[in-house]
Amino acid sequence: MQLYTIETGFFKLDGGAMFGVVPKTLWEKKVPADAHNRCTWAMRCLLIEEGDQLILIDCGIGDKQDDKFFSHYDLHGEASLLSSIKQAGFSPSEITDVILTHLHFDHCGGAVQRQGDQLTLTFPNARYWSNETHWQWAKQPNPREKASFLQENILPIEESGHLHFIEQEQPSPFAHIDFIFVDGHTEQQMLPRIRYKEKYNLLYCADLIPSAAHIGIPYVMSYDVRPLLTMQEKQKVLQMAYDQGATLFFEHDENIISANLKMTEKGIRLNEVTATT
Repeated sequence: MQLYTIETGFFKLDGGAMFGVVPKTLWEKKVPADAHNRCTWAMRCLLIEEGDQLILIDCGIGDKQDDKFFSHYDLHGEASLLSSIKQAGFSPSEITDVILTHLHFDHCGGAVQRQGDQLTLTFPNARYWSNETHWQWAKQPNPREKASFLQENILPIEESGHLHFIEQEQPSPFAHIDFIFVDGHTEQQMLPRIRYKEKYNLLYCADLIPSAAHIGIPYVMSYDVRPLLTMQEKQKVLQMAYDQGATLFFEHDENIISANLKMTEKGIRLNEVTATT
Protein backbone atom coordinates (compact mmCIF):
# COMPACT_ATOMS: atom_id res chain seq x y z
CA MET A 1 0.00 0.00 0.00
CA GLN A 2 1.24 3.46 -0.94
CA LEU A 3 -0.28 6.72 0.35
CA TYR A 4 -0.12 10.10 -1.41
CA THR A 5 -1.14 13.44 0.08
CA ILE A 6 -3.23 15.33 -2.48
CA GLU A 7 -3.26 19.08 -1.95
CA THR A 8 -6.07 20.89 -3.78
CA GLY A 9 -5.50 24.49 -2.71
CA PHE A 10 -6.71 26.74 0.10
CA PHE A 11 -9.82 28.69 0.94
CA LYS A 12 -10.96 31.01 3.70
CA LEU A 13 -13.76 30.64 6.21
CA ASP A 14 -14.82 32.77 9.14
CA GLY A 15 -12.80 31.89 12.23
CA GLY A 16 -15.75 32.21 14.55
CA ALA A 17 -17.76 29.77 12.44
CA MET A 18 -14.88 27.30 12.48
CA PHE A 19 -14.46 27.37 16.27
CA GLY A 20 -17.99 27.89 17.56
CA VAL A 21 -18.22 29.04 21.16
CA VAL A 22 -14.45 29.10 21.72
CA PRO A 23 -13.39 32.76 22.14
CA LYS A 24 -11.27 34.35 19.44
CA THR A 25 -8.60 35.18 22.01
CA LEU A 26 -8.01 31.42 22.29
CA TRP A 27 -8.44 30.13 18.75
CA GLU A 28 -6.49 32.93 17.09
CA LYS A 29 -3.36 31.75 18.89
CA LYS A 30 -3.68 28.53 16.90
CA VAL A 31 -5.03 29.84 13.58
CA PRO A 32 -4.55 33.56 12.84
CA ALA A 33 -7.35 35.50 11.15
CA ASP A 34 -7.20 38.17 8.48
CA ALA A 35 -8.80 41.65 8.65
CA HIS A 36 -12.17 40.10 7.77
CA ASN A 37 -11.92 37.49 10.56
CA ARG A 38 -11.30 34.75 8.00
CA CYS A 39 -8.75 31.97 8.46
CA THR A 40 -6.96 29.96 5.78
CA TRP A 41 -7.84 26.29 5.46
CA ALA A 42 -6.53 23.48 3.28
CA MET A 43 -8.68 21.11 1.25
CA ARG A 44 -6.37 18.11 1.54
CA CYS A 45 -7.30 14.74 0.07
CA LEU A 46 -5.66 11.32 0.24
CA LEU A 47 -4.83 8.89 -2.55
CA ILE A 48 -4.30 5.23 -1.72
CA GLU A 49 -2.61 2.84 -4.13
CA GLU A 50 -3.21 -0.80 -3.28
CA GLY A 51 -2.73 -3.50 -5.88
CA ASP A 52 -4.84 -2.60 -8.90
CA GLN A 53 -6.95 -0.13 -6.91
CA LEU A 54 -6.34 3.62 -6.81
CA ILE A 55 -8.63 5.08 -4.15
CA LEU A 56 -9.18 8.81 -3.68
CA ILE A 57 -10.68 10.14 -0.45
CA ASP A 58 -12.56 13.42 -1.01
CA CYS A 59 -12.11 15.80 -3.94
CA GLY A 60 -11.81 19.38 -2.75
CA ILE A 61 -14.03 22.22 -3.93
CA GLY A 62 -13.64 21.91 -7.70
CA ASP A 63 -13.85 24.84 -10.10
CA LYS A 64 -17.28 24.74 -11.76
CA GLN A 65 -19.17 27.34 -9.71
CA ASP A 66 -19.29 30.98 -10.81
CA ASP A 67 -17.03 33.84 -9.70
CA LYS A 68 -19.62 35.16 -7.24
CA PHE A 69 -19.66 31.83 -5.40
CA PHE A 70 -15.88 31.59 -5.20
CA SER A 71 -15.52 35.23 -4.12
CA HIS A 72 -16.93 34.28 -0.72
CA TYR A 73 -14.08 31.84 -0.09
CA ASP A 74 -10.96 33.49 -1.57
CA LEU A 75 -9.56 30.37 -3.21
CA HIS A 76 -5.79 30.52 -3.49
CA GLY A 77 -2.67 28.39 -3.74
CA GLU A 78 -0.89 26.77 -6.68
CA ALA A 79 -2.07 23.20 -6.08
CA SER A 80 -5.19 21.69 -7.59
CA LEU A 81 -6.84 18.28 -7.41
CA LEU A 82 -5.76 17.16 -10.88
CA SER A 83 -2.28 18.69 -10.75
CA SER A 84 -1.58 16.93 -7.46
CA ILE A 85 -2.81 13.60 -8.81
CA LYS A 86 -0.58 14.10 -11.85
CA GLN A 87 2.35 14.97 -9.58
CA ALA A 88 1.78 11.68 -7.78
CA GLY A 89 2.17 9.94 -11.13
CA PHE A 90 -1.44 9.19 -12.08
CA SER A 91 -4.22 10.38 -14.37
CA PRO A 92 -7.94 10.86 -13.61
CA SER A 93 -8.84 7.82 -15.71
CA GLU A 94 -6.75 5.58 -13.45
CA ILE A 95 -8.74 6.36 -10.30
CA THR A 96 -10.82 3.27 -9.51
CA ASP A 97 -12.71 4.50 -6.44
CA VAL A 98 -13.68 7.85 -4.92
CA ILE A 99 -14.74 7.85 -1.26
CA LEU A 100 -16.79 10.91 -0.30
CA THR A 101 -16.71 11.42 3.46
CA HIS A 102 -19.73 13.70 3.07
CA LEU A 103 -21.26 15.92 0.42
CA HIS A 104 -20.48 19.46 1.59
CA PHE A 105 -19.11 21.35 -1.42
CA ASP A 106 -15.53 21.65 -0.15
CA HIS A 107 -15.29 17.86 0.09
CA CYS A 108 -17.02 16.67 -3.07
CA GLY A 109 -17.00 19.57 -5.55
CA GLY A 110 -14.03 18.20 -7.49
CA ALA A 111 -15.82 14.91 -8.16
CA VAL A 112 -17.80 16.51 -10.99
CA GLN A 113 -16.42 18.86 -13.64
CA ARG A 114 -17.95 21.15 -16.21
CA GLN A 115 -17.17 20.45 -19.86
CA GLY A 116 -18.92 23.04 -21.99
CA ASP A 117 -22.58 22.88 -21.06
CA GLN A 118 -22.27 19.40 -19.57
CA LEU A 119 -21.46 18.18 -16.08
CA THR A 120 -19.35 15.03 -16.22
CA LEU A 121 -17.47 12.83 -13.77
CA THR A 122 -13.91 13.98 -13.15
CA PHE A 123 -12.93 10.33 -12.69
CA PRO A 124 -14.86 8.54 -15.44
CA ASN A 125 -13.82 4.99 -14.55
CA ALA A 126 -14.29 5.27 -10.78
CA ARG A 127 -16.94 3.99 -8.44
CA TYR A 128 -18.14 6.83 -6.21
CA TRP A 129 -18.87 5.82 -2.61
CA SER A 130 -21.25 7.45 -0.11
CA ASN A 131 -24.01 5.99 2.07
CA GLU A 132 -27.70 6.05 1.34
CA THR A 133 -28.75 7.93 4.48
CA HIS A 134 -26.33 10.78 3.89
CA TRP A 135 -27.07 10.85 0.16
CA GLN A 136 -30.79 11.37 0.77
CA TRP A 137 -29.97 13.93 3.49
CA ALA A 138 -27.96 15.92 0.93
CA LYS A 139 -30.55 15.65 -1.85
CA GLN A 140 -33.25 17.04 0.45
CA PRO A 141 -31.18 19.43 2.60
CA ASN A 142 -32.28 21.05 5.81
CA PRO A 143 -32.17 24.88 5.95
CA ARG A 144 -28.99 24.89 8.03
CA GLU A 145 -26.97 22.91 5.47
CA LYS A 146 -28.72 23.87 2.24
CA ALA A 147 -25.93 26.22 1.15
CA SER A 148 -23.36 23.44 1.60
CA PHE A 149 -25.13 20.79 -0.48
CA LEU A 150 -24.93 21.87 -4.13
CA GLN A 151 -27.02 19.65 -6.37
CA GLU A 152 -24.62 20.06 -9.31
CA ASN A 153 -22.03 18.25 -7.16
CA ILE A 154 -24.38 15.41 -6.31
CA LEU A 155 -26.94 14.58 -8.99
CA PRO A 156 -24.48 13.96 -11.87
CA ILE A 157 -22.86 11.18 -9.83
CA GLU A 158 -26.21 9.50 -9.25
CA GLU A 159 -27.29 9.94 -12.87
CA SER A 160 -24.02 8.46 -14.15
CA GLY A 161 -24.68 5.05 -12.61
CA HIS A 162 -21.32 5.18 -10.81
CA LEU A 163 -22.79 5.74 -7.35
CA HIS A 164 -22.36 3.01 -4.73
CA PHE A 165 -23.27 2.92 -1.06
CA ILE A 166 -21.31 1.84 2.01
CA GLU A 167 -23.62 0.90 4.87
CA GLN A 168 -22.71 1.01 8.53
CA GLU A 169 -23.78 -2.55 9.35
CA GLN A 170 -22.31 -4.12 6.20
CA PRO A 171 -18.73 -5.24 5.50
CA SER A 172 -16.48 -2.64 3.92
CA PRO A 173 -15.98 -2.99 0.15
CA PHE A 174 -12.26 -2.37 0.71
CA ALA A 175 -9.82 -4.90 2.12
CA HIS A 176 -7.83 -2.45 4.25
CA ILE A 177 -10.24 0.44 4.80
CA ASP A 178 -13.24 0.52 7.09
CA PHE A 179 -15.38 3.40 8.26
CA ILE A 180 -16.48 5.20 11.40
CA PHE A 181 -19.90 6.83 10.98
CA VAL A 182 -20.50 10.07 12.89
CA ASP A 183 -23.55 12.33 12.99
CA GLY A 184 -22.53 15.52 14.78
CA HIS A 185 -21.25 17.53 11.82
CA THR A 186 -23.79 16.14 9.37
CA GLU A 187 -25.87 12.99 9.09
CA GLN A 188 -23.72 9.86 8.60
CA GLN A 189 -20.37 11.42 7.78
CA MET A 190 -17.91 8.60 7.04
CA LEU A 191 -14.36 8.65 8.44
CA PRO A 192 -12.07 6.20 6.60
CA ARG A 193 -9.83 4.15 8.84
CA ILE A 194 -6.89 2.70 6.95
CA ARG A 195 -5.22 -0.51 8.05
CA TYR A 196 -1.60 -1.13 7.20
CA LYS A 197 0.41 -4.14 8.42
CA GLU A 198 -2.59 -5.40 10.41
CA LYS A 199 -2.95 -2.14 12.37
CA TYR A 200 -5.25 0.84 11.97
CA ASN A 201 -2.46 3.26 11.27
CA LEU A 202 -4.29 6.23 9.77
CA LEU A 203 -7.63 7.90 10.48
CA TYR A 204 -8.90 10.39 7.91
CA CYS A 205 -10.61 12.91 10.18
CA ALA A 206 -12.64 14.87 7.59
CA ASP A 207 -14.83 17.38 9.48
CA LEU A 208 -15.01 15.63 12.84
CA ILE A 209 -11.54 17.04 13.56
CA PRO A 210 -10.91 19.37 10.60
CA SER A 211 -7.54 20.66 11.81
CA ALA A 212 -4.93 20.13 14.49
CA ALA A 213 -6.37 23.18 16.25
CA HIS A 214 -9.63 21.28 16.77
CA ILE A 215 -8.16 18.54 18.96
CA GLY A 216 -9.58 20.08 22.14
CA ILE A 217 -13.07 18.70 22.79
CA PRO A 218 -14.82 22.13 23.00
CA TYR A 219 -13.31 23.25 19.66
CA VAL A 220 -16.36 22.46 17.53
CA MET A 221 -17.50 24.21 14.36
CA SER A 222 -20.67 26.30 14.25
CA TYR A 223 -21.46 24.48 11.01
CA ASP A 224 -22.17 21.27 12.94
CA VAL A 225 -25.83 20.30 13.08
CA ARG A 226 -25.41 18.58 16.47
CA PRO A 227 -22.43 20.17 18.26
CA LEU A 228 -22.90 18.32 21.55
CA LEU A 229 -22.87 15.03 19.67
CA THR A 230 -19.72 16.12 17.84
CA MET A 231 -18.01 16.57 21.21
CA GLN A 232 -19.02 13.06 22.30
CA GLU A 233 -17.94 11.53 18.99
CA LYS A 234 -14.63 13.38 19.02
CA GLN A 235 -13.82 12.19 22.53
CA LYS A 236 -14.61 8.59 21.59
CA VAL A 237 -12.65 8.70 18.32
CA LEU A 238 -9.61 10.36 19.90
CA GLN A 239 -9.52 7.74 22.64
CA MET A 240 -9.75 4.96 20.07
CA ALA A 241 -6.98 6.52 17.95
CA TYR A 242 -4.74 6.97 20.99
CA ASP A 243 -5.34 3.40 22.21
CA GLN A 244 -4.55 1.99 18.77
CA GLY A 245 -1.53 4.21 18.14
CA ALA A 246 -3.15 5.65 15.04
CA THR A 247 -2.15 8.77 13.15
CA LEU A 248 -4.73 11.46 12.40
CA PHE A 249 -4.89 12.91 8.87
CA PHE A 250 -6.18 16.50 8.78
CA GLU A 251 -8.14 17.61 5.74
CA HIS A 252 -8.33 21.32 6.54
CA ASP A 253 -5.18 22.22 8.47
CA GLU A 254 -3.10 24.72 6.50
CA ASN A 255 0.24 23.58 7.91
CA ILE A 256 -0.11 20.17 9.58
CA ILE A 257 -0.87 17.12 7.45
CA SER A 258 -0.99 14.50 10.17
CA ALA A 259 -0.09 13.76 13.78
CA ASN A 260 -0.01 10.99 16.32
CA LEU A 261 -1.24 11.46 19.87
CA LYS A 262 -0.11 11.54 23.47
CA MET A 263 -1.92 11.65 26.81
CA THR A 264 -1.47 14.78 28.91
CA GLU A 265 -2.98 16.31 32.06
CA LYS A 266 -5.45 18.11 29.80
CA GLY A 267 -6.39 14.99 27.89
CA ILE A 268 -5.30 13.68 24.50
CA ARG A 269 -3.12 16.09 22.56
CA LEU A 270 -0.85 16.11 19.51
CA ASN A 271 2.50 14.40 19.75
CA GLU A 272 4.66 14.18 16.62
CA VAL A 273 3.34 16.07 13.61
CA THR A 274 3.99 15.97 9.88
CA ALA A 275 4.01 19.52 8.51
CA THR A 276 3.62 20.77 4.96
CA THR A 277 7.09 22.33 4.96
